[in-house]
Amino acid sequence: MEFELKILGSASATPFMDRHHTAQVLTVANSQYLIDCGEGTQRRLLEHKIRHQRIQNIFISHLHGDHFFGLFGLLGTMHLNGRTEPLRLFGPAGLDEVLTTQFRHSHTQLSFELDFTPVDTTQHELIFEDKQLTVHTLPMRHRIPCCGYLFREKPKRRRLLAERLPHGLTPTQLTALTSGEDVVADNGELLVRNADVTAAPKRSRSYAYCSDTMYTESLADLVHGVDLLYHEATFLDDMRERAATTHHSTARQAGLLARRAEVHRLLIGHFSSRYRDLQPLLTEAKTMFEWTELAVEGLTVSLAE
Repeated sequence: MEFELKILGSASATPFMDRHHTAQVLTVANSQYLIDCGEGTQRRLLEHKIRHQRIQNIFISHLHGDHFFGLFGLLGTMHLNGRTEPLRLFGPAGLDEVLTTQFRHSHTQLSFELDFTPVDTTQHELIFEDKQLTVHTLPMRHRIPCCGYLFREKPKRRRLLAERLPHGLTPTQLTALTSGEDVVADNGELLVRNADVTAAPKRSRSYAYCSDTMYTESLADLVHGVDLLYHEATFLDDMRERAATTHHSTARQAGLLARRAEVHRLLIGHFSSRYRDLQPLLTEAKTMFEWTELAVEGLTVSLAE
């Protein structure tokens, strides 16, 4: 089953050259989850041939413009294209007021239901789940209420070994086997031993999105061991005082958090426009955590099962 992250934008406050405002799409099987929606997101979706009608859930980290100014335009395009399927939106309190004001003054009445769930950005809690994954909030330390999101695949069923299965098993019995149960007769007689005809389930994957934040060591516990961590790295460490003043992190701090959290891979992004060349940011993060990559525009990261 597919588990793939696409970077649509990785710039910080102002866009720069070929770097757009923050937006990402996480694809899990046939579902797509949009994470933040900076200005120009819908154009980036077009460029990467991602059909916005497939997006059923949008997660906004905070109400700084570089993370949500593209949302109203995207919703408007969905409406103009005749969307009827409901859309779920998660974000800090106040996002609904902003959208309502825009809808009212533009005389926009959406053709689909927009279900908004305000999130408590100070808590680490479950806010969403479907048949494939769960989503928890991750508290960030920023100038305004802000949170990240932790996406985890649900535990998977055991795999049936077709060549070992006896003939004549019913769908109910096969389901029991994938759930780890033995198949027994009504009289209690063991018919099929689970261990003989199934293999261990494929592993569940995880992705943690840490949006704008000061370095926060306690995050390491919340994202410990995830397969992929995205962490902002707005500045180089020689500007750590500026980073602290603006409630951002440096590339070195992002690498340090990844090392302490013992994650498998790190993506750094949210780059300041002062850096034309991103290589120094990557080099600095790698001094703390070797398995670091730049979240450059168009990057696709696929996680194997």
